[in-house]
Amino acid sequence: MPPARPASWSLGRFNHAGYLWAFSAITASPGAKAHYRRRRDGHGDWHAAAQRNLFNRMLGQLHYCLQHRNPFDEQTAFPVHVAIAA
Repeated sequence: MPPARPASWSLGRFNHAGYLWAFSAITASPGAKAHYRRRRDGHGDWHAAAQRNLFNRMLGQLHYCLQHRNPFDEQTAFPVHVAIAA
């Protein structure tokens, strides 16, 4: 029987998968890119922190979709914020 792998090994794989998922969403999804830019520019997050925040948000969206059996909808997941001119 092979030796058991440490828990950190699995967590590292999960983190890496999240990094890749968020990175691909930034490049392919206008809503995800806008969320990432808001975190970078508006909140002053570093790249890794903004990307981690995006991954956490996407993970929450995945959980919601699976729990409620709804298909993913980008307009619902990343609503467009319209600035109101005063």
